[in-house]
Amino acid sequence: MSLVLDPAAQDLLFREARTANTFTDEPVTDEQVQAIYDLVKYGPTAFNQTPLRITLVRSAEARERLVKHMAEGNQPKTATAPLVAILSADNEFHEELPALFPAFPQAKDVFFAERPAREGSAALNAALQAAYFIVGVRAAGLAAGPMTGFDFEGVRKEFLDDDHTPLMVVNIGKPGADAWYPRSPRLAYEDVITTV
Repeated sequence: MSLVLDPAAQDLLFREARTANTFTDEPVTDEQVQAIYDLVKYGPTAFNQTPLRITLVRSAEARERLVKHMAEGNQPKTATAPLVAILSADNEFHEELPALFPAFPQAKDVFFAERPAREGSAALNAALQAAYFIVGVRAAGLAAGPMTGFDFEGVRKEFLDDDHTPLMVVNIGKPGADAWYPRSPRLAYEDVITTV
């Protein structure tokens, strides 16, 4: 059985998509970011909780503050990408649930009254949304360089608050010279799929 999605779109979003390590200086506009969000906001999360929060790092001052928290090998990438996004999980997402999940507005108190339950659910569902975000960046014809090599607590203190947990930093832009490392292997179907 073939996929319904056009093969060129399959290549753009998956087969030819790679983590970019260098970028051109072509800017990423607010309109592009809005278009990405307007697409990926439809990705499903449990109870439609949508806990992902995105902090765009545009100013030189903010960029300098972020770069100091990146792992040494990631610093040049973050310093030169046209746009950098800090993706975080909002651990107080439950406050929005009555509006976001009107079919069961009491989910806010039934399932998420306790902070540990919120933190676990926020981390899982925001990570899911982060994957949608990366695919959305690719759908916009841009490259994404997602990274977890940074001082999480330092980034949280510098850019967020105690109610937000950083998940990853994503460099965004048009790929530059020598942007790609060689493609790493993938597991075969039979090594991943089990039928019971």
